[in-house]
Amino acid sequence: MQAEFTVTTRGQALYEITDQIAPWVQESGRSQGLLTLFVQHTSCSLLIQENADPEVQGDLLAYLSRLVPPASDPSMAYLRHTYEGPDDMPAHIKAALLPVSLSIPVRDGRPALGTWQGIYLFEHRDAPHSRRLIAHLV
Repeated sequence: MQAEFTVTTRGQALYEITDQIAPWVQESGRSQGLLTLFVQHTSCSLLIQENADPEVQGDLLAYLSRLVPPASDPSMAYLRHTYEGPDDMPAHIKAALLPVSLSIPVRDGRPALGTWQGIYLFEHRDAPHSRRLIAHLV
């Protein structure tokens, strides 16, 4: 069983998508299985992360921004792929460091997430984007 989801972003941030994915899993009628999520882009990522305290997402964003600054930062002067703006190549680097797919067990008709876990699309670009996600349930 497969479905495509679209996530609209407004710039660099973590966007929780659990509320889009979980109902689809429940409606599938499958009580057990394995859910695979895959994002069809090279400048964003997928994460399972804490969804109780928004400071976690802010800290992750701040850390990655320090780890991989924009191409306009003097420390990134070696970058050659800068045609699409100073956030593009750093976004590709972040996506190379973080997962673009997730495997989540399904139990009792739901993604078997922990109490404080949520599914997130991590947008690494500054501008708004429309991101496509493929969900596969077996």
